[in-house]
Amino acid sequence: MTDVELRRRRALYRAQHRGTKEMDLVIGRFAETHLGGMDAVGLDHFEEFLALPDPMLQGWILTGDGTEPDAFKELIAGVRRFHGLKDTA
Repeated sequence: MTDVELRRRRALYRAQHRGTKEMDLVIGRFAETHLGGMDAVGLDHFEEFLALPDPMLQGWILTGDGTEPDAFKELIAGVRRFHGLKDTA
C-alpha cells in the first residue's frame, strides 16, 4: 500500500467518523466517491478541511451562505453539488 493510499483510507475514516451523524453522512459520502481520484495535493487540501470543527463545516455546507474562506470555496461547492444543494454563486 502506498503512502497516498494509506492517507486516503485514513481520510475516509476521519470523514465518516466526524462526531456528528449529519457530518459523518455529508462528508463521509462525498469522501467515498471522491477520495480515489485525489492526488497528493488534493488529499493535502482535503485533510486540512477535515481538521476543521464540525459546526464550522456544517454551517458552510448546509447554509451555503458564502462565509467560507477562499481556500475551501471550491471544495465546499463540490460537497454541496454532490448532495444536490443549490450553489451559492
